[in-house]
Amino acid sequence: MRRLAAEFVGTFLLVFAGPGAVIIDEVSGGGVGSLGIGLSFGLAVMAAIYAIGHLSGAHINPAVTVAFALTRHFPWSLVPAYVVSQLLGACAASAAHLVLFGDVANLGATVPSGSAWQAALLELLLTLFLMFVVSAVATDVRAVGQAAAIAIGGYVALAATFAGPIAGASMNPARSFGPALVGGTWTSHWAYWLGPVAGAALGALIYHHVRAARPPEPGRVQRG
Repeated sequence: MRRLAAEFVGTFLLVFAGPGAVIIDEVSGGGVGSLGIGLSFGLAVMAAIYAIGHLSGAHINPAVTVAFALTRHFPWSLVPAYVVSQLLGACAASAAHLVLFGDVANLGATVPSGSAWQAALLELLLTLFLMFVVSAVATDVRAVGQAAAIAIGGYVALAATFAGPIAGASMNPARSFGPALVGGTWTSHWAYWLGPVAGAALGALIYHHVRAARPPEPGRVQRG
């Protein structure tokens, strides 16, 4: 229950800060800006990892939880409870937004600017690289563990900044589900489940495959 509570709090933080930045940008007439929105997502992820990483692993993302289970870094028996906790945390954050600001900017819901399939494919690619980074810093003992939050949060900020205007750069079904449920905005919502879950699975499997590679030994570097 403590792990589940940590996932609830971590996901609440992410959705309260990330989509919250979208809402406040609308309320303030552009006071946050696209760069500020991207940084809000990245810094929220970074803070959540530092705060609850040692408690629950700080998945705060159903796609990450499923991908960890797929590569045997997390028990399948805990997946349903983790996912439910993450979804509840996201919904609670969106409910707080609704109380504070009303139904502004669709509560930061993710809606494609183009086709649903374009959004799904973009979400797949963005989440693939996110999960590749997560797998590298969270499952490989050769990586620098203390830098995990910086690496993951930095990537989220990067993806949210450059890809956010196209499809929202969700990379996280919970982040999309909370605003959709509370605000009633379900436009092409399936893309924000299919893309991130498939992308996270591929990213985890790709890193699982390449992690066995050994770095070249200095004395055996070939020249020519």
